[in-house]
Amino acid sequence: MQFSIIIPTFNRAHLLSRAIESVLAQDFSDWEMIVMDDGSSDNTGEVVRLFADVDLRISYHYSENQGAAAARNLGASFISGKYITFLDSDDEYLPSHLQRRAEILSSKPAIELLHGGVEVIGDQTVADLNDTSKLIPISDCIVGGTFFIRRDLFKRLGGFATIPYGDDNDFYNRASKLGALIGKVDIPTYRYYRTEADSICNIVIKNARGGIK
Repeated sequence: MQFSIIIPTFNRAHLLSRAIESVLAQDFSDWEMIVMDDGSSDNTGEVVRLFADVDLRISYHYSENQGAAAARNLGASFISGKYITFLDSDDEYLPSHLQRRAEILSSKPAIELLHGGVEVIGDQTVADLNDTSKLIPISDCIVGGTFFIRRDLFKRLGGFATIPYGDDNDFYNRASKLGALIGKVDIPTYRYYRTEADSICNIVIKNARGGIK
């Protein structure tokens, strides 16, 4: 297995089909999908099982609500792929997303963390990690949804820190400090939606870190 795709989700049943269908539409087929339901109260489980009953590469797991970082970490305990990657449940992949990354990682197998390549739909800014009263362009940010992490690096770093905001930036910085070989790609095949009012980024913009429960 090449790629293990973890989709953390919380009350996104109305959007989840778009995310899952974007994986099913990939040009590359050597993947598994782990949907981590972080305590949803909607019909998320029913939505996922409609896909999982048809495609055995898809699995569904439920846990009490702990936040996206914890959901990603728990999802990693179920993986079998060489690389861990992610898809937020309100985002989607363009059809060549996995194939293009597979080509890069095949040609440069020493890369332990590959990131980058985002198409932003909606607001092009997010709250600055160091000063949430300020907005910065997403193009200046580390976007965790684009991560392709070699499984052994993920284990060495102990996964994501369970912090309210910026866990992807924290992971990147710890990987860099450890001396991991990091690659960046600018092929925009991860479609990042900034259109949901209750997304973490929008909550932080409105209420700073205190708005995240």
